[in-house]
Parts: sequence; C-alpha cells; structure tokens
Amino acid sequence: MGTAGTSADEMAGERRQLINVAYRLLGSLAESEDAVQEAYARWYALPRSRQDEIVSPGAWLTTVTGRICLDVLGSARARRERYVGAWLPDPLPDRAEWDRGHGTDPADQMVLDESVNMAFLVVLESMTPAERVAFVLHDVFRYPFAEIAGILGRTPAACKQLAASARRRVRVARAPVTAAGQADAVRHVKKAWETRDIAALVDLLAPAAVMTADGGGMVDTVLRPIEGGARIARYMVAIADRAPGFELLERSVNGVPGLVAQRAGVVMTVASFDVADGRVTRIWAVRNPEKLRPWVRDGGLVRPVA
Repeated sequence: MGTAGTSADEMAGERRQLINVAYRLLGSLAESEDAVQEAYARWYALPRSRQDEIVSPGAWLTTVTGRICLDVLGSARARRERYVGAWLPDPLPDRAEWDRGHGTDPADQMVLDESVNMAFLVVLESMTPAERVAFVLHDVFRYPFAEIAGILGRTPAACKQLAASARRRVRVARAPVTAAGQADAVRHVKKAWETRDIAALVDLLAPAAVMTADGGGMVDTVLRPIEGGARIARYMVAIADRAPGFELLERSVNGVPGLVAQRAGVVMTVASFDVADGRVTRIWAVRNPEKLRPWVRDGGLVRPVA
C-alpha cells in the first residue's frame, strides 16, 4: 500500500510500534523519541512520487528507525564513558497504575512485557550494537532476517548469527522469578527499609547482591556499584536516615514490582529488583531527575488511579 492509500492517522499509528522498538534498542525514552521523530522527518522529506513507490510505509519507517538507533548505539559507548557514574536504562511506569493524561508521552505508549524489565535491558546493554538490533528485531518483534539485513547492511545469514550470539548472552541470565515472588520480596524490602532494620535487609539480600545507582552527576549517589548484601543494607539505611519523611510506594517498574521513593511529594528514586530463591540479587536505583520525568506531573508524583 503506497501513500495514496495511507492516511495521516495510519502513519501516526505506526508511532507507538516505533517507540517500542526504539526503546528496547536504546533504553532511553528521550533518545527513542528523537529517533522516531527523525524517521518521520525523513519520510515527510521524501518527494510524493517516492512515497507512492513505497509499498509499506510502516516497514520503511521501521527500517529507518532501526538504522538511526544503530548509529545512536554506535556512539553511545563513548557518551556513556563520559557519563558521571553508572548509566541505567530509563525506568517505565505502568499506564494502568497512573493517571497520565492523554498518552502523548513516549512512556504512555510502551507495551510492558518481559522485554523491558530492567534485568533484560541491562543484558541488552552488554551486546554489540549489531547484536542488539538483530536480537531485538527478530526475537522480540519477529522481524525476518531479510529485513534486518537491510538495516544492518549484512547478509541474512550474518544477521542470524548475530541474533544467536545475543541469545547466548540472554541465556546466561537467570530466568525471572514469578510476579508474585517478586512482589513478596519487594514488599519485605520496603518494610525493612522503612523501619531501618539492617538485620532484616541483610536477610532479604543475597550475600553477593549488587546495587547500581544512576544519578547522572545531577544528584548525590554512589558512582560505583555496591557489592555485598551487608554493605547494601547499611547504605539503604543511611539513605533513609539522611532523608527524614521519605515515603516508599510499591509500584510496577518496567512491568515488574518495584519501589518508588519520594519525599515531600517529589520522586527521588525509582528502584528495580532482581530476585532469586526469595532473595534480592540486584538492585537498580535510578535517581537522575531527567530519567524520572515520566514519574512526575506538575512537579509532583503522579498518584495511582483509585
């Protein structure tokens, strides 16, 4: 179907799919929105005769978005080396839990499934740009390798090998715990954290647990991961002691149970967890205010819908 049969609504309807693809490729809502907007800009810059020749505008937009994301991933390593402290993917709120308005924000258009939980996104960060593009487009979105080849500029066979290599990285990561098991662990952590119970926190954290915080140099936080359950427990209690009146809320973070910490109605931290055998093995705490924008409205925390 060419542009003659493609309405503005149909073109705009591709946006949600493209945002979902771009976020899984980049881990950043702002970068994802920029990539999608650039793809649309290139579409509308085409002569009408060229638009009419394109059988599937949606496939064209996906290919262009994929190429833009590939370029962004290629430069991301250097940019993240200059980033202050650890870089983590943007945490996503659940649209079903929050009254977020009219759905124009990129976060409102995200489909929350296992391919956006923080543990999975962190694994994606360990891949090469080409591996990530091949794996996400094929294994998550079911694009054929023939189309992925056009994005990566490689043969379909080479793209299949890239996806297989990426798949091996994912298999190394343990399968996620059930939602109920995750919720129980997070609820226990919340209670122990609120009561400053170091002993309880140590019991809830695996001895080899790791906590990574992302402040982006904009707020005070540890610049390197904290290793060891006991050290993490002491740090969590110290945070609570330095922020009297802080409040913890159980909320879905990237589709799985997590915690939101706020003080005086202002979101301070969004925390994601990985759990194994009933104990927390990883904590990812995002504190960079720029990454917390989807969690606030009018300067305060968006309250859950009653």
